[in-house]
Amino acid sequence: MRRSPHETSARVQSSGLAVMTESFVIANGEQTRAVIPCSIEQFLVAHQLPPRSVVVEHNGEAVAPSEFPKRQLAGGDRLEIVKIVAGG
Repeated sequence: MRRSPHETSARVQSSGLAVMTESFVIANGEQTRAVIPCSIEQFLVAHQLPPRSVVVEHNGEAVAPSEFPKRQLAGGDRLEIVKIVAGG
């Protein structure tokens, strides 16, 4: 089995049904670890970013917050994440 250049290790869940791979995505221009497969929402929570407090672009496409739980990341994907700041 060939690994993507973005993969570093693979684990099989005890059920044997799902394979989760530690990989990298590019978040705001920096290589960042991610366990793939995961949704944008899972990635944000894993990196202490509340999904309701950010705007996300995935591979050059703006993503609606309602899509965060559905949109899956793959190794090498690019994210631009901007924190929303309230105030006046």
